[in-house]
Amino acid sequence: MKFTAQQIADILEGEVVGNPNEEVSKLSKIEEGEKGSLTFLSNPKYNPFLYTTNASITIVNKAFEPEKKISTTLIKVENAYKSFSKLLEFYNEVKNNKTGREAPHYIADSAKIGNNEYLGAFCYIGENVAIGNNVKIYPNCYIGDNTVIGDNCIIFSGVKIYSETLIGKHCKIHSGCIIGSDGFGFAPNGDGEYVAIPQIGNVIIEDYVDIGSASTIDRATLGSTIIRQGVKLDNQIHIAHNVEIGRNTVIAAQTGIAGSTKIGENCMIGGQVGFAGHLTIGNNVKIQGQSGVTRSLKDGEKVQGTPAMSYSNYSKSYVYFRNFPKIAASVNKMEKELNAQNQ
Repeated sequence: MKFTAQQIADILEGEVVGNPNEEVSKLSKIEEGEKGSLTFLSNPKYNPFLYTTNASITIVNKAFEPEKKISTTLIKVENAYKSFSKLLEFYNEVKNNKTGREAPHYIADSAKIGNNEYLGAFCYIGENVAIGNNVKIYPNCYIGDNTVIGDNCIIFSGVKIYSETLIGKHCKIHSGCIIGSDGFGFAPNGDGEYVAIPQIGNVIIEDYVDIGSASTIDRATLGSTIIRQGVKLDNQIHIAHNVEIGRNTVIAAQTGIAGSTKIGENCMIGGQVGFAGHLTIGNNVKIQGQSGVTRSLKDGEKVQGTPAMSYSNYSKSYVYFRNFPKIAASVNKMEKELNAQNQ
């Protein structure tokens, strides 16, 4: 799909300096720009690339004036970075604006699907599924019985959503996610073996939630595993049964949350953090990457380490961790000197 400089300027409320009919069909970094591509310049340290780039169109700040001859057409805007971000959103919407139903696919007779849907090839839609308007379900997805998916959701290829899952509006679930699989519930019997405990709860995902690729959210044993509105999850995250994550909390990749832990609102959790089960994490908590959280945390705590301690204490302690061999050698030396004096 091609756009002219004038069309882009109209979208961004900018001004064209150069050829308004210049066309682009792809995006590029300014230092790698080529004919037919669109780029942007906002950081002054990249200014030299403007004079060598082959990009057809470059978005710049309104105050920018080139010091040398340029071949690229400029679009001047109030804030080049924000305008380019806006354009990326627009580009993504256009790119993902698929509609219709590809063959083959299966839709149960009892399923209900809203308007302007996209259903990719090899999708399975189970009994009593309810899907809202403008929902995009990419190829090879499985939507289990009695699942509800709200308006304007995007389910990327290879996602498996088990039965009874409830998903709100404007959610995005990336490839390879598994939503609603059984929680890790087993009870030992007298023979040293383990018997599976039926997991009969479900998963509830509220509005405006993003879930990264290859993440897993387990269904509750009883009740619901709940992901509240505005939560953003990175790739390869595991959320166990009966976990609840509060509004607008963000979690980085490879974090694991054990069963029945409750995490508050507006928390920021780094990558590879591990949570023990049955904890309560307050609101506005910040947890550094690779921390091991084994206790409940109050509102506003900042922690790091395993077991996690306050961030300031961890930073101070780390100085001693690094110098521990020297400290140990010094203590041993003093101990020998004291023993020698006492003999």
